Amino acid sequence: MEQPTLRLGIPKGSLQETTQKLFVRAGYDLRISGRSYYPDIDDADLQCILIRPQEMARYVVQGVLDCAITGLDWILETGADVAELADLRAPWPNYGVVRWVMASKEDSRFDDVKDIEGCRIATEAVGMTKRFLAQHGVNANVEFSWGATEVKPPILADAIVDVSETGSSLRANKLKIMHVVLESTPRFIANRGALEDPWKRDKIDRLLMLLKGAIAAATRVLLSMNVRRDKVDAVLRLLPALATPTVSTLADPEWVDLSTVVEESSVRELIPRLYDAGARGIIELPINKIVE
Repeated sequence: MEQPTLRLGIPKGSLQETTQKLFVRAGYDLRISGRSYYPDIDDADLQCILIRPQEMARYVVQGVLDCAITGLDWILETGADVAELADLRAPWPNYGVVRWVMASKEDSRFDDVKDIEGCRIATEAVGMTKRFLAQHGVNANVEFSWGATEVKPPILADAIVDVSETGSSLRANKLKIMHVVLESTPRFIANRGALEDPWKRDKIDRLLMLLKGAIAAATRVLLSMNVRRDKVDAVLRLLPALATPTVSTLADPEWVDLSTVVEESSVRELIPRLYDAGARGIIELPINKIVE
């Protein structure tokens, strides 16, 4: 009997490096070669295929892929009828919120979408832009842009709709933001037929549990410390906790071991306060996954 396989789309391009990092943190050895579109992964049940995010949802709808990671923007742009299983936003490059914005030259007369009536707009997201214009009752000529969209105003286009993470490229080209058209984050999507297959559904659920666990742990660390019993209440009052802190007995009955999960950004301020409250032997440990 042939071994079942789950076909997984890995996004090529800006999401690629961070996606590989996510899988490694989730416990997979995902290796992407510069010469192959079929990454290696240490799971015989998975077949990975490297595809541009713009095309990903289409292949998932067709059933070529069972599941994949792509941006919400490209799901909406293609109008693909896929099952959206998770928002994978994370505090890593290209995995946060990105904005699609309508922009024009700083010194132009275009300040509002209404000002674009009858004008030219360059964008890679033609469908998204046309829907946005229709929502505002504006008619304009929307042209597909093959790249370097931000340099097209004012000669090649009156305005653009382009993706912006920090806004630095817009500022460098002296563009002003007129509207935020869409805020997008990476999403885990699946073919609806694949979800009806019990084996594939179970495999997807397990994979997604590990990916989400890795993201949940991305900004958190484990703090462990020894505390005298008469100081426990004072220490506990300082600890923001994911759940109830774990308190364990030690060989010395006057002391306990206390551990809890905290945001890494708070540790610098928290450790001195814990020490002042009576905690000793404070240890900070990284966390790979948190499955809630």
